[in-house]
Amino acid sequence: MNLKVTGLNRIVTSSVAAAAFLLSGAAAQAQTLVGAGASFPAPLYQRYAREVRKTHKNLQVNYTACGSSCGIRNFTKGTVDFGGSDAAMKDSDIAKVSRGTILVPTAGGAVSVVYNLPGVNNLKLSRKVLPLIFAGRITKWNDARIRKDNPGVRLPNRRITPVVRADGSGTTFIFTNHLSTISGYFKGRIGTSKKPRWAFRGARKGKGNSGVAALVKRTSGGIGYVNYSYARLNKLKSARVQNRRGQFVAPSLRAANTGLSSVKFPANYRVFVGDSSQGYPIVGLTWMMIYKKYPSAAKAAAVKKWIKWVMTTGQNFNGKLLYTSIPTSVRRRVINQVNREVK
Repeated sequence: MNLKVTGLNRIVTSSVAAAAFLLSGAAAQAQTLVGAGASFPAPLYQRYAREVRKTHKNLQVNYTACGSSCGIRNFTKGTVDFGGSDAAMKDSDIAKVSRGTILVPTAGGAVSVVYNLPGVNNLKLSRKVLPLIFAGRITKWNDARIRKDNPGVRLPNRRITPVVRADGSGTTFIFTNHLSTISGYFKGRIGTSKKPRWAFRGARKGKGNSGVAALVKRTSGGIGYVNYSYARLNKLKSARVQNRRGQFVAPSLRAANTGLSSVKFPANYRVFVGDSSQGYPIVGLTWMMIYKKYPSAAKAAAVKKWIKWVMTTGQNFNGKLLYTSIPTSVRRRVINQVNREVK
């Protein structure tokens, strides 16, 4: 009887030990990737992070929206596993990253010009007017130049309150790049920047797309710019903006897809769309920044797994969240490069 009990104990002990070994192995294989940066794609990246766990149980991804400048800064310092930016890193930025850099285009989208003007539901802003508002030259809603764009609309005699970003922002980069492309005055006065020196007084500043959206929503007479998905989420009115063909176009997924349809991706995937030739004119791309060298083979493998998922299954969620997808041919190039160069 004692021999039987002793034997049973040995079997149980061996089983527990084997289970513990297997669990420790699974834990060792689990990887957490930390990302930070642009708020423009934050809703998409956070959805990616939730969805990827359904097929990759051992992959945990955390993404914090802190602005594109913050994303580039953290990536350069090496405090994250990947960064996010709507303003692709310059050569001078990439040169500071000793571990190497690959820019991965993940999505595109429209930047909405949002406004809070009770009683005005279909505001139109021409290519001449929009840059002058954000250059501080047009300061009243009933300015003759705005009235000319909006015949028959009762525009109030009140000051325009611009709402801009408080942080260094890729959304700001996309917006000011467009305004600089269509207006020599804006280019000379303000220029293209993630954090420009605005020329007007009395502007309100919000952190992230969410901060700007919230401020516009509670500022009567306010006007600002946010990713189209934030405009929809916050039920904000978006102006119809004039494109190169003279058409006044409202932001939408379809109009953004049209605006980005002619984009050609070079070898480094770095593209700046100043003024799309058709569709909605204020559009841009967003990138994940990953290293070529990681501290361990396990971390490098996790990054490869993450990027492959984003470039394949993940793209199915882009349209659902009002972002454009990356062309299939470009996705294949990205996956091949990441598999080849990330170590």
